[in-house]
Amino acid sequence: MYFTTIDYFIVFVYLIGIAVFGILSSGKQRNTKDYFLGSKKIPWWAVCFSIVATETSTLTFISIPGLAYITNLGFLQLAFGYIIGRIIIAYIFIPKYYKGDFETAYHFLGNRFGEPMRKYASVTFIILRIFADGVRLFTTAIPVKFITGWSYFECILLIGAITLIYSYIGGVKAVIWTDVLQMFIYTFAAIASIYLIYQMLPNGFQDVISLGWEKGKFKIVDLEFKSFREFFTGPYNLIGGLVGGAFLSMASHGTDQLLVQRLLTCKNTKESQKAVIGSGIFVLFQFAIFLFIGALLFVLYKGQDFSTMSIGDYVLAKSDEIFPKFIIENHPSGLSGIVVAGLLSASMSTLASAFNSLASSTVFDLFKKKIQKYPGKELLFSRIATLFWGIVIIGTGLLFQDEKNPAVDFALKIQSLIYGGLLGVFLMGILYKKSKLKDALISYTVSIIILVLLFILPQFKIMPALNLTWFTLFGVVISLITGYITGLFKTK
Repeated sequence: MYFTTIDYFIVFVYLIGIAVFGILSSGKQRNTKDYFLGSKKIPWWAVCFSIVATETSTLTFISIPGLAYITNLGFLQLAFGYIIGRIIIAYIFIPKYYKGDFETAYHFLGNRFGEPMRKYASVTFIILRIFADGVRLFTTAIPVKFITGWSYFECILLIGAITLIYSYIGGVKAVIWTDVLQMFIYTFAAIASIYLIYQMLPNGFQDVISLGWEKGKFKIVDLEFKSFREFFTGPYNLIGGLVGGAFLSMASHGTDQLLVQRLLTCKNTKESQKAVIGSGIFVLFQFAIFLFIGALLFVLYKGQDFSTMSIGDYVLAKSDEIFPKFIIENHPSGLSGIVVAGLLSASMSTLASAFNSLASSTVFDLFKKKIQKYPGKELLFSRIATLFWGIVIIGTGLLFQDEKNPAVDFALKIQSLIYGGLLGVFLMGILYKKSKLKDALISYTVSIIILVLLFILPQFKIMPALNLTWFTLFGVVISLITGYITGLFKTK
């Protein structure tokens, strides 16, 4: 069943309603602390749910089911590693952030190594975040394209524009409270989809066993070791998932302003610690739900190659489009509108987080001293920065219209290009007491250069593609080794 008038009405009303809700929940804003940090009065459970929605809404809803359709449930190994990483963040990074009353994730680097390192980290964060969230924006446009028949170009402009309106006005409070509401909406929609898929199976659980189980679609743990090369380039494995996932989570939740900004809105250290650890548990739960959807879709479509599937006259071009196909063709009238509205709203809230975090890093890390020369204008400059980065990300999202890889994998690899080096510099600042600005700058740069080569060279078939679970760990090792070596050559 395709979208009906009722579905279109639900999507329209819901998008307008969630934007209004976000603006109203923002309250009165007087300065940058209100706009970017929520006056540090956001309850930990709201921050926890906001983190979950921010990091999983877009890519989880669309790409994770598609990933499971063409592989299995092995991605969960990464989610277990996420929990380990967040526990480390909670007890090593967060106390230092609150002890220093930091404004951004890179404030620590400024205090430890000097302002040049803070600005360097902030600029690289901004550049890589633009591309990563460009992928997210494009992924969000997929179901809208199927519903309306518009081009990806038109869908991206529509989604980006509506998102920019309430993120520009409402600040981080609007983003967080909107996330809280949307997390429950799209989780409900996902569970409802599982029920519908199961009901459509002719023989119910027997079909799941006979096709899904026999084809290994429900396999979670991979302990196989075929070769040293495949260990780093092949499918997700347990060691890579736990170790790589832990380091990826340490980097994202300990050094990425998109998520660290949320942790800094809590009242104190303990509240922030509960938020980050709790988010890891909820993320594992959500990954399991959406991976299970992909496995059930594989059973429902009898393992059909997605390239032979279609929606009307449109032939699917990527695995990311499998779940949207099911939503549009099989959800009953009304529920289909709710599911897509929840998806879009949650995804747009994630984009709003990106707009707000990029603006906060720009204002606090790059131009704080210049902005302070204009008393009473800080809030205005903050909103201008939000508007600017919103427009930039919308433009960047248009670059990924022909990307054939699962978007979740592509986006995480883009982010990992700086995650490893950034986490390495943070750890260097904690572990290497004698490290100086020179050591931090060189080690971070070397790490980024090597990881960029590991990302680009496989595109030209020069070397096999490295599994994303290892990108961050490799970056940390490269950064720490380089920092240690440069530290041996002390200058007077």
